[in-house]
Amino acid sequence: MTDPWVALEPGADPAERARTLRRAHETFTVAGTVPQPVRAVVADSWRRSARAGVGPDGTASVELADADLGAYRAEHPLARVMPLVRELMGTFAADGEHLLAVCDEHGRLLWVEGHPATRRQAGRMNFVPGARWSETAMGTNAPGTAVAVGRPVQVFTAEHFIRQVQPWTCAAAPVHDPRTGRVLGAVDITGGDGLAHPHSLGFVQAVARAAESQLALLTPERPAVDTPELTALGRDEAHLLAGGRRTRLSRRHSEILVLLARHPEGLTGDELLCALYEDESVTPVTLRAELARLRRILGPALLASRPYRLTVPVESDVAVVERRLETGAVTAAATAYAGPLLPASQAPAVVRLRRRLADGLRTALIARRDPDLLADWAHAPWGEDDLDVWRALAAVRPTPAVRSRLAALESELALPAPRPR
Repeated sequence: MTDPWVALEPGADPAERARTLRRAHETFTVAGTVPQPVRAVVADSWRRSARAGVGPDGTASVELADADLGAYRAEHPLARVMPLVRELMGTFAADGEHLLAVCDEHGRLLWVEGHPATRRQAGRMNFVPGARWSETAMGTNAPGTAVAVGRPVQVFTAEHFIRQVQPWTCAAAPVHDPRTGRVLGAVDITGGDGLAHPHSLGFVQAVARAAESQLALLTPERPAVDTPELTALGRDEAHLLAGGRRTRLSRRHSEILVLLARHPEGLTGDELLCALYEDESVTPVTLRAELARLRRILGPALLASRPYRLTVPVESDVAVVERRLETGAVTAAATAYAGPLLPASQAPAVVRLRRRLADGLRTALIARRDPDLLADWAHAPWGEDDLDVWRALAAVRPTPAVRSRLAALESELALPAPRPR
């Protein structure tokens, strides 16, 4: 096959390929092995789906409905480009008896539009607005997999992980924020076997690029007077967006900026020394040299001294997660949490903040008992050994894969399973 992201090579018999894929899918669900001719992108997705505890007979859950759905998608960035998406895809979907769908970055469907009969048929498997179609919830499917891998993908019949979805074929492409590069969601076309063609994949990719171009026009570069933004979660070296310029900071400068952003009143040299260095022999001269280098990077207008402080408010992703947790917006907090704060940092104050933030979020997730949120955390690199989260996930989604992982963790940690009440 010339393009591994296209479901069928030219000249292939769709009916024969569908039969072969159904046999391969059954082999995987029984034995856990992926035979030929399953594409690598699909095989990888099947394995991720199985690790996430998705069963082949699952059904999508509707997370948002009515007023909650309307409020959520009205505030979503992709709402601004929906008129363009409808203009480009609407006629194609209606005339071909297909559906156009747009999901958010978590694989949650925000809009599903198109041929009325096809919509009714899709509704029987909860392919409806507000339903979660991420890989961790529904296994291999075009919108969920496109968001997971960050690139256009086509899924043909029995390549879908859930049996109920296997009569369908779909193609989806992710839409990125033109300013930050973050995945905002995906555009999808769903219908019959006729979509298993390179043109459908190219089509959704072109729509996604058009949407990104439209977003770039609607979201111009911010002027220098805007609040600087510090991104420090899930990365060892923070990024600072200020004055329309993005700067990658060294690890030590990242630590300093995280702490100064949290303390707008400023910190003395002694306070910064204690916050940054475990070694008490480090002298103030070392710290002053680091701050001098940081001032040259940021400019003297942003970093003041006596005490050391930032001259303008700096928004950080840490503060965003904290605010959302404080207001009980657990799903929104989990969305903003891209990983542990500066994970390689050993600065005492950063270690304390990293632990406090992660513990606060995971405690909220366990209390919420949302199986999809717990699965997202458990299958993230920072949560794969989190015994408490895996126990909470097993309580609300006791699939064989989840129970097996929990048993393995309890065995590795030599901890007894909690007694049933």
